[in-house]
Amino acid sequence: MADDRHGTDDVDDETLDAVAEALRTAETAVALTGAGVSTASGIPSFRGDDGIWERHDPADFHRRRLDADPAGFWADRLSLREAIYGDIDPEPNAAHEALAALEADGHLDAVLTQNVDGLHDAAGTDRVVELHGTHRRVVCDDCGHRRDAEPVFEAADEDGDLPPRCDCGGVYRPDVVLFGEPMPDVAMNEAQRLARDSDVFLAAGSSLSVQPASLLPKIAAEAGSTLVVINYDKTPRDAAAAHVLRADVTQVLPAIVERL
Repeated sequence: MADDRHGTDDVDDETLDAVAEALRTAETAVALTGAGVSTASGIPSFRGDDGIWERHDPADFHRRRLDADPAGFWADRLSLREAIYGDIDPEPNAAHEALAALEADGHLDAVLTQNVDGLHDAAGTDRVVELHGTHRRVVCDDCGHRRDAEPVFEAADEDGDLPPRCDCGGVYRPDVVLFGEPMPDVAMNEAQRLARDSDVFLAAGSSLSVQPASLLPKIAAEAGSTLVVINYDKTPRDAAAAHVLRADVTQVLPAIVERL
């Protein structure tokens, strides 16, 4: 986030201590992450001022578009990929690393993420539930074969032969949830179970405005979990939270790790 709201100056030590203590005593703790966790790695947000959807039409990436015009879908997908990543090779930032450290130290059981950039895996988190899929893979729409996305995108960009196809003849597609598609049952069922079973639920860097992922902290809070919201702006789940921290996730999460 390109503004001057950084650090933990607006979060008192008592709150940080309370969150750390809740994690220390929890049998099960889960984190949900959104775009705000990856912006410090140079990945732009999709929503909000100057977000990706301000410059690209979401309708271009609807399931119906892929079915009706796969070549056009892929041409726009190449443009979208350039807008998201450009010339950068994003790496995990301090927030990703802090969550990986919490898991490694036994204070976090899983990360549920709305992000598709793969940075939690890159940071070393073992149990990552990718609610929206991942940009790192493509999948054949016909036979279901999955492969690394990078060579497929590179060949499509260089050759201009669109859409890229699997050996079976089917069209490859990014292994992400497209507009007009339901969330994957396996990921959502696992996420909901973890939310219900959690003693602490951290919601970090998410506006909590996109369903059904935004329902996960509600499920957790209603089941008795200690809900912690870490986000610059207000969210629909703030009222249910035991702690709301208006600060930079790349500063707050490492500060919590230090206290543990």
